[in-house]
Amino acid sequence: MTNRRVLNPRASRSLERLKYEVAADLGLDDDIKAKGWENMTTREVGKIGGNMVREMIKFAEAEMAKRSE
Repeated sequence: MTNRRVLNPRASRSLERLKYEVAADLGLDDDIKAKGWENMTTREVGKIGGNMVREMIKFAEAEMAKRSE
């Protein structure tokens, strides 16, 4: 198990919400409800995490673009 920590504790709720939004977009929300996170496959959880990273990068790029205008 990895040591996962949130760098900005105020972002915890938003990250948790994003995790469930991404899971729903991927059609995995029903699996999470039925099996629980602990019984999800590495592939499923990795897919959610990878898509979360993509969303966070898009957000960061948009914020950086706003600042450079």
